[in-house]
Amino acid sequence: MHIIHKYILRLLPAVFLLSATSVFAVSSDSLSIFFAGDLMQHDAQIKAAKRKDGNYDYGNSFAYVKPYIRSADIAVGNLEVTLGGAPYRGYPAFSAPDEFLFAIRDAGFDVLMTANNHCMDRGVAGLRRTIRMIDSLKIKRAGTYINKEDRIHNYPLLIEKKGFRIAFLNATYGTNGIPVKEPWSVNFIDREQLRADIMKARLMKPDIIIAFMHWGQEYKTMPSPDEIELSKWLISLGVNHVIGSHPHVIQPMVLLGDSVSPQKNFVAFSLGNYISNMSAHNTDGGLSVKLLFKKVNGITRLVSYEKSLVWTSRPILNEKSDFILYPSFVDEKCLNIREKQKMDSFIEDALQILDRGKNIMKQDKNEKKWSKSLQNRK
Repeated sequence: MHIIHKYILRLLPAVFLLSATSVFAVSSDSLSIFFAGDLMQHDAQIKAAKRKDGNYDYGNSFAYVKPYIRSADIAVGNLEVTLGGAPYRGYPAFSAPDEFLFAIRDAGFDVLMTANNHCMDRGVAGLRRTIRMIDSLKIKRAGTYINKEDRIHNYPLLIEKKGFRIAFLNATYGTNGIPVKEPWSVNFIDREQLRADIMKARLMKPDIIIAFMHWGQEYKTMPSPDEIELSKWLISLGVNHVIGSHPHVIQPMVLLGDSVSPQKNFVAFSLGNYISNMSAHNTDGGLSVKLLFKKVNGITRLVSYEKSLVWTSRPILNEKSDFILYPSFVDEKCLNIREKQKMDSFIEDALQILDRGKNIMKQDKNEKKWSKSLQNRK
């Protein structure tokens, strides 16, 4: 790895300031929201977590990232498994032990997005059990629902924290062909429904609206034109920021907005895997982001954001019994030679992906016109 990349690696998480007001981002009247990618459980992870007494233990998996997750006011993740009960298994029909959810809670996650292509892997019973387990741990959720009344009363998800009101939206492109008979049980990426949900969210008078979209093509490191267009459409209707998942690899993140207006819209097309057993190129790690907000003259602004890369080590590499999630800024002494080589390779490729995406939404004449009209609407 080149010296410059090693230097960047140890500096992450990288902080990007958006305005002069950013120096106040850590004050008591600011709000930070952390986003992680796919929280997965493959067969090898389940096997590794099983102890001699038959119980499961995931405590070591999040030990190195737990302080960073907990440093945010709100931490959000994409739960891409069901908690459908035994028998536990991974791909293609996921059902993780309940202890995995306990570890997610203990790591500091406050909110879980549940609308994804695996949410119906154990049918309606599995979907409902997953919801009940999340609710039993007092974790907030968005995306799937036990009944019609559940969706009516709890979606969009509105969270109030430190004087801020945040509305969360969540929808998936599909459920792997598994039919969903009750239209209210899973949120799909349907523009008519999305428009109605955004309007409902706006009526809640939130300071921030964030859409978490399960979309895109698996293993593609660049978003499709359709995703780019959809992200702009969401923002044009009032969504402030868009976070994406599903491809299992990271994709670029961008800021929309001209150089004059302080109002910016953040889009992360795919955060990739947060923890998994996937080992194909670019799938053994992911991207997390922390958005920092502050109210300026009564208006909530995104004043800065942080990005941090994470990488999952597995027993075959770490010579231990657990899958361990490492932040890119972990002390090198925690890694053996094989782990360090694999982690450095992932991070070098990830930085190149992020760099290639700098101009992915470069404005042409029509784009500038769209941006201007958007700023006028706000």
